Amino acid sequence: MASHLSLPITITQVTKSYGKVFALDHVDLNIKSGEFLTLLGPSGSGKTTLLTVLAGFTRPDGGSLKFGDTEMITVPPHKREVGMVFQNYALFPHMSVAGNVAFPLKLRGISGGEAARRVERALEMVRLGGFGKRGVDQLSGGQRQRVALARAMVFEPRIMLMDEPLSALDKQLREHMQIELRQLHEQLGMTTVYVTHDQREALTMSDRIAVIQGGRIMQIDSPRVIYERPANRFVAEFIGESTFVPVTVASGQLTLAGQVLKTAEPLLMDGARLLLLRPERLRVLSTTEDPGQGFNVLQANLVHTVYQGDSSLMQVSMTDGTLLQVRSASIGPTDGAQLSPGRPLRLALAVHDTVLLSTEGSPS
Repeated sequence: MASHLSLPITITQVTKSYGKVFALDHVDLNIKSGEFLTLLGPSGSGKTTLLTVLAGFTRPDGGSLKFGDTEMITVPPHKREVGMVFQNYALFPHMSVAGNVAFPLKLRGISGGEAARRVERALEMVRLGGFGKRGVDQLSGGQRQRVALARAMVFEPRIMLMDEPLSALDKQLREHMQIELRQLHEQLGMTTVYVTHDQREALTMSDRIAVIQGGRIMQIDSPRVIYERPANRFVAEFIGESTFVPVTVASGQLTLAGQVLKTAEPLLMDGARLLLLRPERLRVLSTTEDPGQGFNVLQANLVHTVYQGDSSLMQVSMTDGTLLQVRSASIGPTDGAQLSPGRPLRLALAVHDTVLLSTEGSPS
């Protein structure tokens, strides 16, 4: 279970269609050795199809798939030496915990003391040492997921594939397991490909995220870049809360509702754009506060406020009627009374958060 077992994955022009519908449309993707890469997208986007191509369960219509320098397209699943963790765990109910974890070793002809040592070591790594004799039905959902993980890594695979493994868990346990899985990945160093439709899960766990839609990769980058500099409107909408405001670029100036805004990047092409506004990146200023040169100040009026516990979500209207959302730390009873509908507000938007997208959905 050492990092030298990891391998890079090279996917080149991989296609898979069902009739006239492309599940994968000429996908190119390079996954680094030891990387934790998440395939993120809505249902039907192609992410699970791509994972099953990696596992060998789906044969693509064309393209190349290499683990290291070895072409894998025609290699059957049982010879790919990849660990697989499924959404429904796929544990054998009639076997003990140790029996489940030992199953991949049995298939590979490893038994006796060597198998017992590997099983116990795998269980200890997922914090289930001493659980080997228990029945699967005696375990909680989180413990069952750990057993599935121990089974996937007990034979020291070069690559780990995970298909929405935490989706059946409740929110609190799912968030706890996200941290555990990430720590385990760092400890083992295996190349990991993880499928999810949960944006927060992807942001929490990944070295890089590949956002997929319609069988195509819309953007692949670090979580921070995906969130702060989305390549197009689809990525921006899928990752986090967003409002898109039509703006105009003319003679190198960005104009919103008649107001010129500063941007961090040069405006090289005139025309219509979309300004991406994240609710948490807008800040309500006090009446006299000057945010400084690094900010744009927008004028708006409060429409209404929704209390959401750890934060409050305000809907505001700009002078031209454009509606925006602003998320801030929870407003106390006194502040809440002062923020009545119709109150004029000044909003600060950092220049580096003034992000423009093309109206066609491609990078600006």
